[in-house]
This record gives sequence, C-alpha cells and structure tokens, in this order.
Amino acid sequence: MVFCYAVEYAPLKIKEVKVMKEVEISKEPVELYKILKFEGLVSSGGEAKSVIDDGRVLLNGVVETQRRKKIVSGDTIEFMDEKLKIVLQTQ
Repeated sequence: MVFCYAVEYAPLKIKEVKVMKEVEISKEPVELYKILKFEGLVSSGGEAKSVIDDGRVLLNGVVETQRRKKIVSGDTIEFMDEKLKIVLQTQ
C-alpha cells in the first residue's frame, strides 16, 4: 500500500501593529483636518480635507468624512500607518 498526502499551507497573514502617538492639544475642540495638517500627516490643509472626503481617515475606529469634525481629548485618529491619541495639555 502506498499513501500519498497532499499538504496545503495557508499563507501567513502578518498584521501590522500601529504604534499610537500621543498628540497634546492646548484647547478643545480642534477640527480634524487641522490635526492631520499640524502633525505632518499631510502637506496642506487642502490635502487633509481631500483625504477626509475620500474616507481614508478613521476617528475612534469609524470612517469620518466631516472635515471640520470636532476632536476632543480621548479621541483616536488613524490615517495610513499612523495612529494618534488626542490628549488635553495639562497646565
């Protein structure tokens, strides 16, 4: 008797872990597009508004398309490979 075995290996899925960066704001709220711009994730306010319009930004894990969405302490923003945690600056 001859046994023949076929073994299939599923490809490994490598999940990238995003390191969360804390961003201190001096007052709240701050508009979403301004955070993207001032943190250097985009080159201009116009580009920030465009990526938000395109649905490429997550706010607290949900796609956000409001350019001027008010961001407060405790919010998280994800764009491309960046994850930001918003914290209010202490005096």
